[in-house]
Amino acid sequence: MRKENQSSMSEFILLGLPIRAEQQDMFFALFLGVYLTTVLGNLLIVLLIRLDARLHTSMYFFLSHLAFSDISLSTTTVPKMLMNMQTQQQSIPYVGCISQMYFFILFGCLDNFLLAVMAYDRYVAICQPLHYTAVMRQELCISLVAVSWFFCCIHALLHTLLLIQLSFCAENTIPNFFCDLSALLKTSCSDISINELVIFTEGGMLFIMPLSIILGSYVRIGTIVLRVPSTKRLFKAFSTCGSHLFVVSLYYGTLAGAYFFSSLWDSNDKDIIASVIYTVVTPMLNPFIYSLRNKDIKQALEIFVFRGNFFR
Repeated sequence: MRKENQSSMSEFILLGLPIRAEQQDMFFALFLGVYLTTVLGNLLIVLLIRLDARLHTSMYFFLSHLAFSDISLSTTTVPKMLMNMQTQQQSIPYVGCISQMYFFILFGCLDNFLLAVMAYDRYVAICQPLHYTAVMRQELCISLVAVSWFFCCIHALLHTLLLIQLSFCAENTIPNFFCDLSALLKTSCSDISINELVIFTEGGMLFIMPLSIILGSYVRIGTIVLRVPSTKRLFKAFSTCGSHLFVVSLYYGTLAGAYFFSSLWDSNDKDIIASVIYTVVTPMLNPFIYSLRNKDIKQALEIFVFRGNFFR
């Protein structure tokens, strides 16, 4: 019976956003604009960091990987959503759904790790400035990114392998605009206790560890900055950390709500709103929060646009 259910499940139905028919065109234009802004903004960051030798530092090295991860995270979900809104064809093949879920988990996890690595980089730069060059050497930066990719690939593969062992009921509708792990588990007829256990243990650990590094780094930064007598420098440091922490709070708050507390919510609309924030809005904000407000990035952009002398 289990094999029969699995073999007969050829596609899922994505219900998409809870919007009325007359609002489809408006929301299509809105999300298309947000997606293009996300892709172009993050691509610009990657291009500037690669072309300007002054940006070949550990901080911008991590920023370039975060920008790539944000592009990939949005591309995993938004184009399919836009296509469904335009064509009104809401089906997605079983293999396509599982693949989308895998890459969504992969790049969502990678964002978590990169945010933690960037927070640690800022901690070393502010709290140990004399040792920054020695600590954040190129070999360490490459190793941190490589380890992040490795654990995130294993994390995504683990949840995918556990999911494909399940059988699914005749009701194959997903009340979201992409193949979300929690939504897929709700459509299963099998016992999902192991899946839920892995989510709350392994998934919870990979959620809490990067968040602890981020909070610990910024708490330590705040402690050091408070000792600085300069009011201007104090305001500037807290302004920068506040912007970073805003994105972190937005991302981790909605992620926790969608995956760890969704059972406490009565409406699927709240799940969808949380999904939109951490898959669509946050990747668009990251270039502005982490890069485009940065003086070095602005100078590199000015050279790129007005002078064109990167290679001189």
